[in-house]
Amino acid sequence: MAKPCVMVVDDEKRIVRLISDFLTSEGYAVVPAYDGGNALEIFYKNSDKIDLMILDVMMPGMNGFNVLREIRRESGVFIIMLTAKSEDNDQILGFTNGADDYVTKPFSPSVLAARVKNILKRRNVQSETIDFGEWQFNPGLYAVTTGGNETRLTPKECDLLTYFIANRGITLTREKLLNAVWDYDFYGDVRTVDTHVKQLRAKLGGAESIRTIRGLGYRFIAEAVKT
Repeated sequence: MAKPCVMVVDDEKRIVRLISDFLTSEGYAVVPAYDGGNALEIFYKNSDKIDLMILDVMMPGMNGFNVLREIRRESGVFIIMLTAKSEDNDQILGFTNGADDYVTKPFSPSVLAARVKNILKRRNVQSETIDFGEWQFNPGLYAVTTGGNETRLTPKECDLLTYFIANRGITLTREKLLNAVWDYDFYGDVRTVDTHVKQLRAKLGGAESIRTIRGLGYRFIAEAVKT
């Protein structure tokens, strides 16, 4: 079995070397990059091999947020943002643009590796197609299909839809969704939930199956859900 492949992007070569050495010792293959433009070039040439990206935010030229936006137009690859900043707005910006996790410097290589391992577990989950209304949802492929047309979801959109389906008919507060879907305590603004719901609705053709419950949160309604 091929080793999981992690791309590490940071303009500080010592940081790339530190992460690469630790991940290599943990059994991962590592692809380094040292700026945003180079990262995109390497990623698009090797997108079928890269399982996860660790992406620094503060880089000269094209910063990490711009790289994230570009990649999310084409790919649902797992992405962990890495930055020296810890402000809530930076984390919200990362999450709302499709990041799967956020780690601040200074960091423990062992903790970062644990985050990588936890996220990559999702890739190995075997999922059957779930039907709701006119849609077919395949969590394993990060895709929804209707009328033969497939729409790709980001990993976080996939997690959100999975949680909605598992809790159909139940009113879920934004705080509940944030804690359940993001896997760990997040002390930021719940606006990130609203943004992800908006994006998910758009990909479902403005579906009314995700209803806004004013003053509370959201409720997933579907005519039929089966596995």
